[in-house]
Amino acid sequence: MHIFLETKVDQSLPAVWAGFNRTLFERLSPPFPPVKVVRFDGCLQGDIVHLQLNFLLFRQDWISRIIDQQTSVEEIFFVDKGIKLPFFLTYWQHHHRLQRSFDDSSDKTIVIDDITFKTPFLLTDYLLYPILWIQFAYRKPIYRRMFQSS
Repeated sequence: MHIFLETKVDQSLPAVWAGFNRTLFERLSPPFPPVKVVRFDGCLQGDIVHLQLNFLLFRQDWISRIIDQQTSVEEIFFVDKGIKLPFFLTYWQHHHRLQRSFDDSSDKTIVIDDITFKTPFLLTDYLLYPILWIQFAYRKPIYRRMFQSS
């Protein structure tokens, strides 16, 4: 399954990239399930992000490795791939893209969440899709607030 969301923010590409840190990552976590950041190395190739999801009666680890990171004048991106996933996922790849956008002669950025995932069964792919879409749409106002014009 594929989820693709874009959010335009009011800061330059370098400023937004500098803001992609643990603080932002913790603020992006949705209300449920509560997420504990066990490890956050960063957003560069080889870095590890380890989360613990708390489903009240049980916890699940989610560990991703940054498998690619590229920087150009027009775009900065990194890709995280799940290496240990919660039971309900069998595949996870999240392409985080930051693209330069010139709007009204000001330097802005488009934050793109481009996600591919699979569950153990095709039916659960479709059942999980709206839940994950909501979880990532939840990020849009947070991105806008975090990257407002100064």
